[in-house]
Amino acid sequence: MVLLLVILASFLIVCSRATGLEKFDHPIKVNGNLRFLVVGDWGRKGDYNQSAVALQMGKIGEELDIDFVVSTGDNFYTNGLTGEDDPNFLESFTNVYKAKSLQNQWYTVLGNHDYRGDVMAQLSPYLRKIDSRWICMRSFIINAEFAEIFMVDTTPFVKEYFVETEHMYDWRNVMPQKTYTENVLKDLENALSESRAKWKIVVGHHAIRSVGHHGDTNELVERLLPILRAYDVDLYMNGHDHCLEHISDTESPIQFLTSGAGSKAWRGDVKGLKREDMKFFYDGQGFMSVQLTPTHVEIEFYDVFGKVLHKWSRSKQLHHIVI
Repeated sequence: MVLLLVILASFLIVCSRATGLEKFDHPIKVNGNLRFLVVGDWGRKGDYNQSAVALQMGKIGEELDIDFVVSTGDNFYTNGLTGEDDPNFLESFTNVYKAKSLQNQWYTVLGNHDYRGDVMAQLSPYLRKIDSRWICMRSFIINAEFAEIFMVDTTPFVKEYFVETEHMYDWRNVMPQKTYTENVLKDLENALSESRAKWKIVVGHHAIRSVGHHGDTNELVERLLPILRAYDVDLYMNGHDHCLEHISDTESPIQFLTSGAGSKAWRGDVKGLKREDMKFFYDGQGFMSVQLTPTHVEIEFYDVFGKVLHKWSRSKQLHHIVI
């Protein structure tokens, strides 16, 4: 009975479906703050310092009294989940992120490694019966009153995955690719145009801008970035490159924030560190925190020891409408 009530409670945050995207309402605390952690590229059964990162996430999560956690994808290595009963779900998620502060909701997108497994299993509501924190969908919205977070399924945009022969991908409900990606962008654009949030944040697995191993994702630069600029998106967050980094857009106020260092990192092949828009890069493991009020945002990057490596903040004025 207790488990059933927990599961039902997790579904109560689902409010509505807006412009084709399901929306989860996440109420703000009485103090008016929104705080969450961002981590990506983590699911390795605690190995490659995943457990060490999780430990520090728990400490920072408690210190900040976080509302939830955002995962930027590549949740289960090396090839996603094999099915709903794959023990990797417990071994890489439930049994690793055990801290009290991390028992909040986890909002999760898929990465390219997740697409190499049984995607439908990872998306299945059945996993919420195993661990009620887990919410994983292709694309959806987190509505946190003065902030909205638009979670976007970026893997199907990358043409390389459809032609390579080294790996198999689970493209169920994605083909034809052109139609699917057009619909993703249409739904996102409609949702952004209707949003009245003070802060607009978009999250995807793949980087738009990065100096890490994978670099810029050209398909997103060409197709997604113009939409983010047009609708005054403040932050774009991603994983994919196993590092932490902060790059500023040269043509808009958008900040590109990579948090893909949840486990295996230290790749070493960095390019373009001297680019003008580069604010911060760290090749090791770690995670990111986001603190928001209606008028202020603060970003902090942490390493595997919980040390703050980089901070960035911005303030906005509230605009009052006189009727």
